[in-house]
Amino acid sequence: MFKHILLPTDGSESSESAIRTGVHLAKAIGARVTGLTVIPRRHRSDEEELESEPGVPTGVEGRLLFVKRVANGNSVDCDAMLTRGDSPSEEIIRVAEELDCDLIVMASHRRKGLEGLLIGSETRAVLAHGRLPVLVCR
Repeated sequence: MFKHILLPTDGSESSESAIRTGVHLAKAIGARVTGLTVIPRRHRSDEEELESEPGVPTGVEGRLLFVKRVANGNSVDCDAMLTRGDSPSEEIIRVAEELDCDLIVMASHRRKGLEGLLIGSETRAVLAHGRLPVLVCR
């Protein structure tokens, strides 16, 4: 079955919920997880955020620390990584393939009205262009 699950995160509550789901699934089936956060190259403020005070987790670092805390708290083997790219969905697919992941667990951001009928654009792109199974968490 699944041995290596990729858990992309943007730091949102929806992503954190998907991470918990992915980690619980990994624990149940004996898989390992890798947390991933993608920083778009065009966002200078995110890159500057990475250069904050030493020893103080930034928002970006905090995303990956959250994945590690949840995984460690559930005794699940975990790696975490940061990558930069122009398209988060392309980076998610690339990293999943490079790491030989066999499942991606992602969030679908909860929106109301017409937007609520649609999956987030990055999740939709991973579903449309990736070759791996994707578990979409609401």
